[in-house]
Amino acid sequence: MTLSELKAGQSAMIESINTSDPGIVRLMVLGLIEGVTVDFENAAIGGDPLEVRVFGASISIRKEHASQFKVRPVKRYV
Repeated sequence: MTLSELKAGQSAMIESINTSDPGIVRLMVLGLIEGVTVDFENAAIGGDPLEVRVFGASISIRKEHASQFKVRPVKRYV
């Protein structure tokens, strides 16, 4: 499953990243790296861009870039 396939309210751990696109490296600098848990917050009308929360910060990410992040859904305990 990829980050672009998550639904609002779901959390997932990043398992692998396709770094062939330079835009992906920029997102990695913002904290989207392997082993990190991200929370899918919302999507804009039409589904693009997506908003995810990582380390307490919200990041907007294009759907095409989100599809480069392979994730595994996890349960969040609040």
